[in-house]
Amino acid sequence: MANAKKKLNREIFRLAVPNIVSNLTVPLLGIADYALMGHLKSDSVMYVGAVALGTTIFNVVYMSLGFLRMGTSGFTAQSYGAGNHEALHRGLHRSLLVALGLALILLLLQYPIQWIAFRLLDGTPQVTHFARRYFYIRIYAAPATLMLYSFYGWFLGMQNARIPMTIAVVVNIMNIGLNFLFVYPFHMHSDGVALASVLAQYTGLLLAFLFLFKKYKPYARRLSLKILAQKEGLLIFFKVNSDIFIRTILLIFVLTFFTGISARINDKILAVNTLLFQFFFFFSYFADGFAFAGEALAGKAKGSGNVQLLKMTVHRLFFWGSVIAFVTALIYFFGLKYFMVILTNNPALLHLAKAYYGWVIILPLTSLAAFIWDGIYVGVTASKAMRNTMIFSALFVFLPAFYFLFPTYQNHGLWLALQLFMLSRGISMGLLAPKAVYRIK
Repeated sequence: MANAKKKLNREIFRLAVPNIVSNLTVPLLGIADYALMGHLKSDSVMYVGAVALGTTIFNVVYMSLGFLRMGTSGFTAQSYGAGNHEALHRGLHRSLLVALGLALILLLLQYPIQWIAFRLLDGTPQVTHFARRYFYIRIYAAPATLMLYSFYGWFLGMQNARIPMTIAVVVNIMNIGLNFLFVYPFHMHSDGVALASVLAQYTGLLLAFLFLFKKYKPYARRLSLKILAQKEGLLIFFKVNSDIFIRTILLIFVLTFFTGISARINDKILAVNTLLFQFFFFFSYFADGFAFAGEALAGKAKGSGNVQLLKMTVHRLFFWGSVIAFVTALIYFFGLKYFMVILTNNPALLHLAKAYYGWVIILPLTSLAAFIWDGIYVGVTASKAMRNTMIFSALFVFLPAFYFLFPTYQNHGLWLALQLFMLSRGISMGLLAPKAVYRIK
């Protein structure tokens, strides 16, 4: 038993650490984008705003389509655990085909998408002009971005987190390098940032195919469209992914609602909440690393039909996730005021933020279970239960809590509603786990 735990611990960290490294490269790219725009000698505010608006659109679009990665990793991990090589082959090709199809739809609908987006995003005419140009350039990265989602999910399901990490690191380093090239020597400004993203994404896609042919050559062979389009396989694929899509849309709704209410209170509260929320995102980079490990290992255990291994996997994931959450909470307890100075030197914002430090400190503890269960539910493809817990937590916990608490407690009520939302997700998925996770058919 002790040896089994040690082996499982090694597997968890073998998968979690590369995913954490991959996650941490994402904010570095964002910092580089904004820093380059922010240091232009003229019109820096305009170009920062253009990149911010354009990035917001793509964040929402790609986050909504994140089911490609999650659904693919769950199916792949189960096929890997079952030793079903034909299903592994079909799963990869089907996911890539769906990704390409969705990308083509985005390209065909790019005009109505930008029209709706810029009606919702309230920017000045000049900022909107450059943001629209950014959009029309970066949209051509859609095929590469979505096919990379499929590859990331498939490699992770194959219990390989190093390849996605390598691709992510190369893509982001190349993106940053091209940013400097296009912005300074070529003076392309926000257009250059968009073009750098396009070229970096296609470089990542090329790298993914190279890894596939080098390490997984048997799965790179041709497969007929007739087999890929088999009704039963497609129905299961789209059923699971539609559930994950609904779950993701509701998560986006809650986060957007939080930002929208912050803006409605006043500009200072919006700034404070936005800055404080960066610490939640920072924790999520680590928690997601263990969640991704959960996708791979829980799916593998289910595919092999080993319920005891599945239970042990869940237990070890929660153990290490709890360690990370408590350490993060302690770091925030002692260091939050120092970290805030790095983000802003505005005395008024720093003073106002102190009143809300407590919410940030406990957020890793209240949200940990939701992160870990998300990975496990994705791995065992318990998408319906995951969707239902999100519907319950968003519509019957978060919104009622907000409307009950906000009139009296204002921003504290908003933060408490968010904490209750995260707690509800973790608790409800835990309650459904015996039926949704541990029942192996």
